[in-house]
Amino acid sequence: MSLWRDIQGTLQPFWVTLRNMMRKPVTRQYPEEKTVPSFRYRGRLVLTRDPQGEERCVACHMCSAACPVDCISMQAAEAEDGRRYAAWFRINFARCIFCGLCTEACPTLAIQMTTDYEFAKRDPLHFVYEKDDLLIHDGGKDLHYDFYRHAGIGVANPRGKNADEYGPVDPRSLLP
Repeated sequence: MSLWRDIQGTLQPFWVTLRNMMRKPVTRQYPEEKTVPSFRYRGRLVLTRDPQGEERCVACHMCSAACPVDCISMQAAEAEDGRRYAAWFRINFARCIFCGLCTEACPTLAIQMTTDYEFAKRDPLHFVYEKDDLLIHDGGKDLHYDFYRHAGIGVANPRGKNADEYGPVDPRSLLP
């Protein structure tokens, strides 16, 4: 029995080697052959715009509060029409762990993740992206969402005048 086990133990690795020599190689020649990640891949973060072309970010600080590594920072400001925006917005990708918690916390869908995974730099300071580096010209994954149209806070339309919103209700009219 011991001789049979020895022969089997000697031949089995050769069989595994011969079997894998006949297979098609699975190695990709990166960067010539780029991998296409799935739609849900969590890559580089971007800031998106609403359908009117305005910035979606209202500088509510929800993304920076949700970030476990504190890589997001911003300064809130308010325009003359009452619309809030980020005066400056900064993400340090050298610290980002691409967890996606910031995108889940964003109420306006302003911050979204892309499938971009190729951004390598030698200097860590070049991983600090400012608002101009992050802002794209469309709505990202949801092109038609407009926070101010749905929130009804009096910037896009007067209060109670949005299409899916009722006007103010007198509470005394609800009494029996």
